[in-house]
Amino acid sequence: MPNFKSINQPFSNTINIDGNPYLYFGGTAYLGIPKNQDFINLHIEGIKKFGLNNGTSRNNNIQLGIYDEAEKVACGRYGAEAALITSSGYLAAQLTVKGLSELGKVMYAPATHPALWLTNQAANQQSFNDWKKETVNLINASEEKTWVLISNSMNNLFPEIYDFSFLNEIQPEKEIILIVDDSHGIGVNNDGIGAFINLPVKANIERIVVASMAKALGVDAGLVLGSNAIIEKLKNTNIFVGASPSSAASLFAFIHGEKIYREALNKLHENIALLTANLNTTWAFESGFPAFLSQDAALMDHLLKEKVLISSFPYPKSDSEPINRIVLSSWHEKKDIDSLIKALNF
Repeated sequence: MPNFKSINQPFSNTINIDGNPYLYFGGTAYLGIPKNQDFINLHIEGIKKFGLNNGTSRNNNIQLGIYDEAEKVACGRYGAEAALITSSGYLAAQLTVKGLSELGKVMYAPATHPALWLTNQAANQQSFNDWKKETVNLINASEEKTWVLISNSMNNLFPEIYDFSFLNEIQPEKEIILIVDDSHGIGVNNDGIGAFINLPVKANIERIVVASMAKALGVDAGLVLGSNAIIEKLKNTNIFVGASPSSAASLFAFIHGEKIYREALNKLHENIALLTANLNTTWAFESGFPAFLSQDAALMDHLLKEKVLISSFPYPKSDSEPINRIVLSSWHEKKDIDSLIKALNF
């Protein structure tokens, strides 16, 4: 078995291991940004302009203006009133849940990403549909006034995009602080806009989206979207004040890369359409999202013989059966997907 744990080259549509090329259909670089030369050129331009990194706090009396600029761009792109950017998605999630969890009674949806945990969470095997029905009933029957609901925007492993319209059934006198992790959706789902604009807009619902920008967007940073009041509160937390920001150069590329993102998303949609047209009904996937789940436990081993690598690991426990997924990216060419389809038709 080749060693796939010590790869010493950038991830791309192909990986060379022991002199053998493998087609690669895994990871989270949905828009192929890490290998997009136009985006790399923007990043290099940003390095020349701002240097490699910035180790000063965002609370420092001397500031780079690009951080405020990037936050304004993020608001415009993703439909929020305000935004803040941190050095990682994990930091964005932690400062948000720690800063807002004290405002009400906390409830976690099933399979919420560990980056949003306050403490270790007990495994919740409910479906999202069962959880949302239980949540509405519990909140409406409770004497608690304010609730902090924490969830992913989707389950990317067993592809399912969540619908939060159920919150409209909650009594209007209840106050809901909704924190949604859109790390796998932003830049891809909802024509790239992500989850924020689809969350319910009601007077009793405070909408907050957190996201890693390191997946589809290809930037080592974290993002929080919300109202002016919420973002101002989070910017005054010790976590935000004490942390170094993300690379200014990477945010320069984010600001000026909108056309690159759009072209990459169009290419991704073409790749998704090509593969879905050639899959049988046993595959699970969400329209427009580039992950495809197979129920065939032996799929990974078969594809490996065909020099095709896919995402495969045991879940939810280390001794569970592996979940096998094909993940498409904008860096895949038609010939790559044609080869994958041929390998699948065994």
